[in-house]
Amino acid sequence: MDPKTTRQTNDTTVSSKLYLALELSQAEWKLGFTVGLGQAPRLRTLKARNREGLMREIALAKERFGLPQEAGVFSCYEAGRDGMWLHRFLEAQGVNNLVVDSASIEVNRRFRRAKTDRLDVGKLLNMLVRYHEGEPKVWSVVHVPSVAEEDQRQMHRELTALKREQTHHINRMKGILISQGLVMEVQTDFLEQLKAVKVWDGSSILPGLQTLLVREYERLVLVRAQIHQIEVMRQEVLRTSQDPAIVQIRCLLQLKGIGVNSAWVYVMEFFSWRGFHNRRELGSLAGLTPTPYESGDSSRECGISKAGNRPVRAMAIEIAWSWLRNQPESALSRWYQRRFAKGSSRVRRIGIVALARKLLIALWRYVEEGILPEGAQLKAA
Repeated sequence: MDPKTTRQTNDTTVSSKLYLALELSQAEWKLGFTVGLGQAPRLRTLKARNREGLMREIALAKERFGLPQEAGVFSCYEAGRDGMWLHRFLEAQGVNNLVVDSASIEVNRRFRRAKTDRLDVGKLLNMLVRYHEGEPKVWSVVHVPSVAEEDQRQMHRELTALKREQTHHINRMKGILISQGLVMEVQTDFLEQLKAVKVWDGSSILPGLQTLLVREYERLVLVRAQIHQIEVMRQEVLRTSQDPAIVQIRCLLQLKGIGVNSAWVYVMEFFSWRGFHNRRELGSLAGLTPTPYESGDSSRECGISKAGNRPVRAMAIEIAWSWLRNQPESALSRWYQRRFAKGSSRVRRIGIVALARKLLIALWRYVEEGILPEGAQLKAA
């Protein structure tokens, strides 16, 4: 009897879906189309932000792959400078789009690897097909906020940027003065002090430096005025608005140790629109989860992941220190005192990160379910 020969092929079944990956840049977009794994991609280059050209290329790709015009289109691109407008445009055109966290895209672990827009779009295209074929953990998909939710985040982000700019102006002025052997506080009477101050030999500051300091101070005054304007606007919103996000902020402000800045960042960046399902998702998005390394008999801890929202993570650690001072009788503060307070400064810093994660979860439960953190005290009415 003749032995039977088994023939294996690498062909995949062509689906009725069109997959599209976009590699975005300032000048042009690289498009990659396919209908399944194992199929050679159709690559096209398009001028950046050319919406009509993008829809025309999608129609031509359907024709090229023999798909009907009503066939579903599944696309993706990496989150970055272009923001979410393209996602909203594609969704409005009936395209099922994903915005992907670029840090979650798998890469070759070799030290040197080739990288071009063509290779990147091919990688995205391959992972997009795998995602829709049943591998949801192949990457992390960004949760896209609504237009209103995205707009709500602008106030506190602008305020943070202005405060950073304020610090920059003050440090620059102090640095210029120190270069002349002078130390001055930048207060409201700075210009009067500047006229009277003398350098080491008893002479006045040179006119060029005086002009530079005056202009820098004028920029500082403008920034401070804008900071005050935003803070007044924020207080008015807190006093009058009935928006659900503002209601959550008012709820957090009832707790001792929680101020306007921290409550606003927590709600606008996380609690009001993220839709967390459990505490693991919350800790992971804040970048406060541990990263163990275990291989055989080797086991060590590599610190927190720092892979989440940086402003929330920084605020969480800051509020954890404030919580210890303002809520010493709470269960979380007692837990920290029992576990870490008697250790070295390094141990206390490690402990404060653990406390920050626990406190963030407790505040989330307080906002979502009304569960007051154990032992926590409310502010006086």
